[in-house]
Amino acid sequence: MTAKAGSPGAAGPCACGRLRRTSRALTQFYDDALAPAGLRVTQYSLMRTIAREGTAKAGAIARTHLLDRTALSRALDPLVERGFVRVTAGRDARTREVALTREGVAALDAAAAGWKRAQAAVARRLGRERLDAFLAALHDLESLHPDAGARPATRTRP
Repeated sequence: MTAKAGSPGAAGPCACGRLRRTSRALTQFYDDALAPAGLRVTQYSLMRTIAREGTAKAGAIARTHLLDRTALSRALDPLVERGFVRVTAGRDARTREVALTREGVAALDAAAAGWKRAQAAVARRLGRERLDAFLAALHDLESLHPDAGARPATRTRP
């Protein structure tokens, strides 16, 4: 049964469904831009975080990306297999530390131009003001995640 306009069930489009479709479209756009360097945007994003931190605890990376440890491990595995990332035991048995290898730094550098082109294309499509508003809205929505309070602050500008 479909709700009529103005009725309590007619709340408009589902924000989550629309954001997921948008996310798939934007992810594919960035993946296409990064393809010549052999990286996906999810990998590029993780590698940028690791590069920024130097050597980072896996838990901190997971919190930054709002991932659980299992999802982070699945995302890191292909990067480890390709020799881009090194995962070692931390100072105690409960932690793991993650760092880029020289090959990982080179792969990140090789992908940077494609990422910058994708960023510029998105900025052109939306315009700077709309892009800034979009990024601010996404930041606000990320705060809905139960672990968002434990997450380090991130920049909202691309």
